[in-house]
Amino acid sequence: MDGKYSNHFYNKNLQPYANRLRKEMTKAEACLWKYVLRAGKMKGHGFRRQRPVLQYIADFMCKELMLIIEVDGSIHELEDIRKNDEVRQKALEEAGFTVLRFTNEEVLTNIQSVQIFLEEWIEKKTGPQV
Repeated sequence: MDGKYSNHFYNKNLQPYANRLRKEMTKAEACLWKYVLRAGKMKGHGFRRQRPVLQYIADFMCKELMLIIEVDGSIHELEDIRKNDEVRQKALEEAGFTVLRFTNEEVLTNIQSVQIFLEEWIEKKTGPQV
């Protein structure tokens, strides 16, 4: 990695925007953070919220898993936004990340299923935790 994108492609130039987004998380993002991802609850893996990665800000990122989790509201159904999401996801995947997406509705109405999906994904990637 070159100097511009060391530390898992961290982009310090986006830090002020990330700080603002952290303070203004959506209800779905706040629920996923509080009940599933915060404080190493996810099989012992730490997640960061609103993490500047490349020229984007990921909703949640786990460095050791090279995993990005995005929580998408209904605006992501618009064609222009969907195209931007595809470009963003391709760039993140080319950098070595896996991007998992959930809708606001999935998180808000069935957070347990989201948690189980994430736990199973992590177990497939890392093997069973002893």
